[in-house]
Amino acid sequence: MTTPATEIDARYSDPGTVATSWEDTLAAIEAAELFWICTVRADGRPHVTPLVAVWLDGAIHFCTGAEEQKHVNLTANPHVILMTGRNGWNEGMDVVIEGDVVRVTDDAVLERLAELWTTKWDGRWQFGAHSGAFHHPGGGQALVYAVPPAKILVFTKGEFSHTNHRF
Repeated sequence: MTTPATEIDARYSDPGTVATSWEDTLAAIEAAELFWICTVRADGRPHVTPLVAVWLDGAIHFCTGAEEQKHVNLTANPHVILMTGRNGWNEGMDVVIEGDVVRVTDDAVLERLAELWTTKWDGRWQFGAHSGAFHHPGGGQALVYAVPPAKILVFTKGEFSHTNHRF
């Protein structure tokens, strides 16, 4: 992955604030325990739901069952937004990742991702990785998606700033 072009949007930033660095943005993404994903239904209505995700090889990754609404939506429209942050006004950072999903089916990549899920959440998320998908220990399959970002927006609070990272 190349380093994104980073700039502050002065229209939405306090005077004198600086852009959030790519390193600080990436650290926030990697540390986040929960994201909200927004997809679009066939009739154009948005669908938003929380999920866990991990960053690997320049993309954010998540999984979902084939019967879940987000998977149904993504088969028709690959555009997606994932958001994470802090629900407060005077402190913290909110991150918005925009891009198009790509299904991950390579078993070697899936094995690396399964290890990340296990490590990040102290073993609470356990997946087998084979046959182009994640597999739950008790049965069931989860499809895995990558979202290479087209754009990442960062909003800091307290001293307000709006940063654009473009890829």
